[in-house]
Amino acid sequence: VKRVANLTLVSSACDIVSTAYASTKESHPYIRSVCDAAEKGVKSVTEATASCVQPVLTTLEPHVAAASEYASKGLDKLGEKLPLLQKPVDQIISDTKELVSSRVAEAKDAVSS
Repeated sequence: VKRVANLTLVSSACDIVSTAYASTKESHPYIRSVCDAAEKGVKSVTEATASCVQPVLTTLEPHVAAASEYASKGLDKLGEKLPLLQKPVDQIISDTKELVSSRVAEAKDAVSS
């Protein structure tokens, strides 16, 4: 999970969503109260479940470690095949706009000739 969260694409997308969330909460008092209530609920549920889940996690730790190793190898392969994962969202959007613009210009040139 940490490796996925540290991928440039994922972390930049999370930053964008987080900024939008904070901005929305600041701008809209009614939404802020709903979000605050939801955040408190999630925090309460997380705290309540943590103590119940801990013994299960301890038992499953070797299996989680094996799954983590397998996932890590999969992420390595995915990173090799999709270098896009190492780019921030803004750059991907910019590159896509440039590519589409270039293709449209090429199509226009082809049609006019």
